[in-house]
Amino acid sequence: MSQFQAIDVNEYYDTNTFERIKSFAADKPTPFVVIDTQIIAKQYDDMVRNFPYANVYYAVKANPAPEVLSLLRDRGSNFDIASIYELDMVMNLGVTTDRVSYGNTIKKRKDVREFYARGVRMFASDSEADLRMLAEEAPGARIYVRILTEGTHTADWPLSRKFGCQNEMAYELLVLAKELGLEPYGISFHVGSQQRDIGAWDSAIGKVKVIFDRLQEEHDIKLKMINLGGGFPANYLDKTNELEMYAQEITHFLKDDFGDDLPEIILEPGRSLLSNAGVLVSEVVLISKKSYTALERWVFTDVGKFSGLIETMDEAIKFPIYTERQGELDKCVIAGPTCDSADIMYEHYSYGLPTDLAIGDRMYWLTAGAYTTTYSAVCFNGFPPLKDYYL
Repeated sequence: MSQFQAIDVNEYYDTNTFERIKSFAADKPTPFVVIDTQIIAKQYDDMVRNFPYANVYYAVKANPAPEVLSLLRDRGSNFDIASIYELDMVMNLGVTTDRVSYGNTIKKRKDVREFYARGVRMFASDSEADLRMLAEEAPGARIYVRILTEGTHTADWPLSRKFGCQNEMAYELLVLAKELGLEPYGISFHVGSQQRDIGAWDSAIGKVKVIFDRLQEEHDIKLKMINLGGGFPANYLDKTNELEMYAQEITHFLKDDFGDDLPEIILEPGRSLLSNAGVLVSEVVLISKKSYTALERWVFTDVGKFSGLIETMDEAIKFPIYTERQGELDKCVIAGPTCDSADIMYEHYSYGLPTDLAIGDRMYWLTAGAYTTTYSAVCFNGFPPLKDYYL
């Protein structure tokens, strides 16, 4: 008997939604991703309903398509921007810069100058060199400093080490910000993308509270904002708690430390707003074995790490894959089409696909609306970027 369980689409999409996506996709050449904007709207509304006291800054890097940005613009979202190119994208759609935060701690001087000239007044930082540059190119701007957090072992896609600084350095940077004529505005953190342990926010908020109190007591600096980052879940193979549970617990953590008089709270969701809305459609190119006695099949498909599925690196994000075949499932290695041997999505993780799967069949990668189009390579092996459609 197979140890694997077939993917039940109804756990991820209602029947009408999936059939509508599949019908739309039927005559399109693979690979491509279809994104249902009605699901994005619902996910955004759920975020606002569960965090009524917070300001949502959509992480544009998750998917910067005009269809997505326009929808969120009209729903009142703000935008977390990582580059001058993303700023152009949102401003070209009429988003005003009072709804923008420059959330990247790694930025060029000329880009900061341009952001400031266009009216952006809120910037992230995590180093003295960056802070001094901000004081020169964005005088008087609001500054929030990003701190390092734990929780990497419980996040599917950790975001540690590269961004943020130790608590003591954050404290000193905010003191320096005031001395440099900037406004020390708040603190940010990110507990890791697709974070399963809600307690990771508790630990981080506790650290923030200590810095808030020390700055107030020792330097009469009253910070006004906490940026809780992202990390909220999408519906992949490994289940997580519902957003409502995250909201209840995080609200409890905030009130434990700050009481009812909360500072401004910012959220930066990306994955949780977009992933559930997308289905990536690929085709089986080849099925083979590495020897006549091998027990595992290799299933090669026309999408891979370099065409949108880079988050399968180290087999971190486990996408549900649906096929229309009904055969018993057995273990497969699933790989992409390029000539790079790193282009293997699942090898060590036991992934089961139907034994009657055939060349030419379609594979539907569920929960694929975020970080697929933006991670897709431009021309590796000549393959074009991943095509995207919006319903």
